[in-house]
Amino acid sequence: MSAVAPVGGAPEGTSAPRRLGLGFWVAIAWIALVVAAAVLAPVLPLKDPDRNYVQVGVRPPYGPSLTHPFGTDQDARDMLARTVHGARVSLTVGFAAIASGMLIGGSLGMVAGFLRGWTDRVVSFVFLTLLSFPALLLAILITALLDRSLLTISITLGVLAIAPIGRLARAATLSCAESDYVTAARSLGARPARILVREILPNVLIPMAALALLGVAVAIVAEGGLAFLGLSVESGSTWGKLILTGSGPRVLESAPWVAFAPIATLFVTVLALNFAGDRIREFTDVRDVSL
Repeated sequence: MSAVAPVGGAPEGTSAPRRLGLGFWVAIAWIALVVAAAVLAPVLPLKDPDRNYVQVGVRPPYGPSLTHPFGTDQDARDMLARTVHGARVSLTVGFAAIASGMLIGGSLGMVAGFLRGWTDRVVSFVFLTLLSFPALLLAILITALLDRSLLTISITLGVLAIAPIGRLARAATLSCAESDYVTAARSLGARPARILVREILPNVLIPMAALALLGVAVAIVAEGGLAFLGLSVESGSTWGKLILTGSGPRVLESAPWVAFAPIATLFVTVLALNFAGDRIREFTDVRDVSL
């Protein structure tokens, strides 16, 4: 007599297939929309973000309207255009910081986890040193020694991302290095570089991809924090600098849209990045890799 599967569930002894879910695709759609808007901002039918749209006889800021959907700031500049153009710098900082963190930290972590011995001890000490150094102090030190250009801010946040990403890559590499396919590759005479690139890297990229999305969200928020300290990008608008512009008590009371437009955009973007990264982590079932 054949076994009967439970009503509305998977057959006994089997597990239901994991799915990313609708929320994940909604989050990815929002991220794609924001990235596309940032990239295409110069050709989109937006108002000039630096032009003063002063109305005769009326003092700015102006509230949301059909002409200015997000309202204007104290200088009568369109907040929708400034928010979209601000995404260009904020997203560039976020993605560039995590890309450099993954390249440097991921490479060091993989080499440390694969070679072990004194290499692992030295790299682990570097990671611990970076984690022990106050992030804000390091940001102030780098910007004070160099400048507040887009490259400097990206490098600053990238340095802060090296240790967390590197420790994750090291832990994943330690787990993969003992697997059967790596042992088989060693027995066939494969070189260490080939084993790292062809056998270990594809498996390490899975947990790193989830952490990368979370890291971009952290970097975007960190740039906003630097803006409040006057340490953000010197030229150009960012979400953090736009929020700072509308953060004065008088402005918040009389024209809250000046701050809330970039705040809402930043909040939804960071929420989407966090949710998508968390769903990828759950979908790939990366729970045995500990920092």
